Amino acid sequence: MTGTVELPLHLAWSGLRQFDVEDDKLLLGLYRILLTNGLREDLTRYVNAALLMRHWPRLRVAVGKPIRTCWEQRFPELVAAVAAA
Repeated sequence: MTGTVELPLHLAWSGLRQFDVEDDKLLLGLYRILLTNGLREDLTRYVNAALLMRHWPRLRVAVGKPIRTCWEQRFPELVAAVAAA
């Protein structure tokens, strides 16, 4: 996946709204915002499953235990991604 994602104000109200998905640091920031504050519609629109899986081992630390647990219970493949890293 390449390009830039621009988040709406209800998600990125405090600053940076554009995220280059080829920049790992920006992508992790984008996904942290989405996973912690996104609505279902936001998640289906902006989250790429392959990118989420690839970056989950680092991202899971950034989102905190409650969100990590919720996502890993719903998507066991994320746990497998951590084990493979």
